[in-house]
Amino acid sequence: MTARTRLSQAAVEERRQAVLRYVADHGETRIDDLARHFGVSLMTMHRDLDDLTGRHLLRKERGRAVAFPALTMETATRFRENSALAAKNALCAAVADRIRPGSTVLMEDSTTLFPLAPALAEVDQLHVVTNSVGLAQRLGSAAPAVNVTLLGGHYRGDFNSCTGPTVTRALSQIRADLALMSATAVLEGRLFHPLNDYVEVKLAMLASAEQALLLVDHSKFGKTATYAYGTVADYHTVITDTATPDAELAAIRDLGVPVETVEPEEPSL
Repeated sequence: MTARTRLSQAAVEERRQAVLRYVADHGETRIDDLARHFGVSLMTMHRDLDDLTGRHLLRKERGRAVAFPALTMETATRFRENSALAAKNALCAAVADRIRPGSTVLMEDSTTLFPLAPALAEVDQLHVVTNSVGLAQRLGSAAPAVNVTLLGGHYRGDFNSCTGPTVTRALSQIRADLALMSATAVLEGRLFHPLNDYVEVKLAMLASAEQALLLVDHSKFGKTATYAYGTVADYHTVITDTATPDAELAAIRDLGVPVETVEPEEPSL
């Protein structure tokens, strides 16, 4: 009998994220049904769910996996950080060489930008301004030579970042060379977010930067949220991955905005 190939940690995480999405779509699911759906043993599925429960990504209750409320999952950092990770890595790789030595760069609290932190260690005399505690921590670890300004304000624990008038006032006094941003939802070139506090921060960053790039993976397209805050026309370029629907790409181009697509790498087995 041939020994079963052991999956890499990246492939295991990819499966666990798929389990999380499945449970989120169904609200709650029996654990034995999950094991059958994903073609793994019941023991393996329990390990996956124990890991996801330990990260507060879902609840495990009496033979069932139960999702958190939709808005929490849509916005909280702990849910977003490992979703579409291959696409996020590819998006960040595509912009790394556009960040110039000596520049000031605004980076919002989007987890899409987290994989960029190690690459910034190669940029001399870089100043990053962010409202994201998580991003500031990653820069401190992966790129300690980068000068980081963390914008303080109302701290929101679920998002590990700050919002409010203190943040927007500070941004009004900054002139940055570049803003790197993402979006929670994009429909036909229009941008949406479920929380108005974060809309205000996004608009303040756009107003403070000479140029802005929008990095959005395919999972954000074809959706709306409570607050609309403009269109992709506010950005110099949109960078997405190859799984984004053609109709959404066409809508962006119709607004006169260049679109670049990147191919995510598959997790190794």
